[in-house]
Amino acid sequence: MATRTLNKLDPRTAATIKTAGRHSDGGGLYLSIDPTGRRRWVFMYTRDGKRTELGLGGGRDLTLANARKEATTLRAIHASGGDPRAAREKQERQTFGEVADAYLEAMRPSWRNAKHAAQWTMTLTKYAAPIRPRMVETIGIRDILEVLQPLWQRTPETAERLRGRLENVLDAAKAKGLRTGENPARWRGHLDQLLPKRQRLSRGHHTALPYADVPTFMADLREREAMAARALEFVILTAARSGEVLGATWAEIDLEGAVWTVPAARMKAGREHRVPLSGRAGELLEGLSGARDAETAKPGDPVFAGPKGKPLSSMAMAMLLRRMGSAVTAHGFRSAFRDWASETTGFPHEVCEMALAHTIGNKAEAAYRRGDLFNKRRGLMDAWAGYCGEDAGNVVRLAAA
Repeated sequence: MATRTLNKLDPRTAATIKTAGRHSDGGGLYLSIDPTGRRRWVFMYTRDGKRTELGLGGGRDLTLANARKEATTLRAIHASGGDPRAAREKQERQTFGEVADAYLEAMRPSWRNAKHAAQWTMTLTKYAAPIRPRMVETIGIRDILEVLQPLWQRTPETAERLRGRLENVLDAAKAKGLRTGENPARWRGHLDQLLPKRQRLSRGHHTALPYADVPTFMADLREREAMAARALEFVILTAARSGEVLGATWAEIDLEGAVWTVPAARMKAGREHRVPLSGRAGELLEGLSGARDAETAKPGDPVFAGPKGKPLSSMAMAMLLRRMGSAVTAHGFRSAFRDWASETTGFPHEVCEMALAHTIGNKAEAAYRRGDLFNKRRGLMDAWAGYCGEDAGNVVRLAAA
């Protein structure tokens, strides 16, 4: 195989040449044009004394630059003693599992956080297990239904997410040339004719405790010694999302400055969020900090750790609420906070919304707002912490003044 000269063809020549025959680009790469004008890229190599021609793709679909990349890969395989044809055939026939794993690896940097990546990985491994060993080009409607039907009525939201992820993986396989035809996981005009439409869940209605009952609830909560109780109390005091609290590390906490800084990667809106810590929130953290082993403590350790030093499970607070005989959700305390702030205090709307890390709906307003109203939010969170304590009435009067 000649490798003395590479990149003989320029892009214009490769696109316009019409003479039948093989036109060398060097290094075993040729543009082959048959008498009818059909154009295709081929890679020529010799193995065990036998000359082999390996088709790479049509001249219209495969650019000169991409053909060179393919040839570079195949030359490296040949130089290491491998068989380029065998390697390419293996690449062209991949299982659904192999394609799914490659898709997960490629998309991982674009996902907001580790939890999101873990959800994708779980659905494409556990729920898609029956089709993972099958060749991706053979995946059809029966395979998709085999995976979706057991979940469709039992856990419809999970099933819908799985369907979308199956569709993405199969689209990626098609883009790689590993399969052709329509995507069997497509919903509109396809699966919507075979599966019943599920009832859409209404968003944003988490069961909440009336704000008037929060002080009594907090008194009961503070009597409990479990780590989940401290995590839930911190959720309530900061009006943060439970996932943000469970993922908090000591590196994010500034006890001296009374600030918790949640990095953008862990925020729903994808922006860093500073949370002013009230006196009670600071005391809670100082108690947890004092209980740490000074010799083994690291900045990246979770603030709310379980028995093995790992972050508490997302179910920890839900189980605590169940033991307390409460039907509310941890997320519902954000609603209680918002109702309290609107109905009993004089804090401006934008201060309350920013305390909840809500995005600004008005694009013009969002474009001009540069600050995060931190000092005003500190006053709001101090008032909320006071309301959650015994002297609630006095704090409400001060906040409204």
